[in-house]
Amino acid sequence: MTHGLTDISGLKVGHWTNLEAATGCTVVLCPAGAVAGVDVRGTAPGTREVALLDPVCMVDRVHGLLIGGGSAFGLNAADGVMRWLHEHNIGFDVGVAKVPIVPAAILFDLGIGEAEVWPDSVSGYGACQMATNAPVAQGNVGAGTGATAGKLLGFQQATKTGLGSANRHFADGLIVSAMVAPNPMGDIYDPTTQQIIAGARQPNGGFADSLTLMADMHRQQTESPTESPTPISNTTLAIIATNARFNKTQATKIAQMAHDGLARTIRPIHTHFDGDTIFALSHGDKQADVSFVGAIAAEVLAEAVIAGTKAAESLHGLPAAQDLISQ
Repeated sequence: MTHGLTDISGLKVGHWTNLEAATGCTVVLCPAGAVAGVDVRGTAPGTREVALLDPVCMVDRVHGLLIGGGSAFGLNAADGVMRWLHEHNIGFDVGVAKVPIVPAAILFDLGIGEAEVWPDSVSGYGACQMATNAPVAQGNVGAGTGATAGKLLGFQQATKTGLGSANRHFADGLIVSAMVAPNPMGDIYDPTTQQIIAGARQPNGGFADSLTLMADMHRQQTESPTESPTPISNTTLAIIATNARFNKTQATKIAQMAHDGLARTIRPIHTHFDGDTIFALSHGDKQADVSFVGAIAAEVLAEAVIAGTKAAESLHGLPAAQDLISQ
């Protein structure tokens, strides 16, 4: 089990998990404050407080990040994170109070488990209470609890995925880590074999290949125009963290470059039905080149996608990669 983000001194990770409802949330706490950037590539995002991460905005540090399920309902979990931080006197000092800065992003997992249950403020608070610097759990936990891949043949033909984590250590002490909840419309490929390990499944067995399905749908639309199905149960969320010192502009660049890790493992990615969002945290004093860290972030994120996919277990009738690979 890799420590992942918790290898970065001062960062803590906590989860709230509801297996029965198949949803959850994950919080990263940085009580001393961390420089943060963000890059949103999908066109169906659900986010909170991401505008202030723009390099031109005044606030330059965050005190926590939240990723979770529940679609837009799940954004309320950030209220609980703010309450926990406020109770611990952590936040941006505005003179009369300290206001916790907690950007958040959510994925759509309402199609599995119970659609009327989602992370709320109590869930976010609970995730903070569980936050530690212990190795980051993977699989059906936190934001990865209801994560799935491959919805073009309908949700019941998708594959269960899960929260993944990976990191890279260098001799000089530099660390680059990633945590991800892969929940794409498309399929997940192992970049070492170029084989699908999670995605849309054919009714008679085997993976369908979503790109091939999309080509077939395009041809059918051309020959006989009909309303296409809308695969709404999507969005991949990730957090990159490093102990190198960067400003907001540089952190944003790292988040941008890290998206290459998703492109190496998920096809198609950044679709009209995904809200793919990557946060990047700088929490430390190591000296490093931003382009180098961004390049490593992409590699580490690709590893985290595969780790979370292989760690997932079947849930509510949906098989996971470990079930399908063993067949």
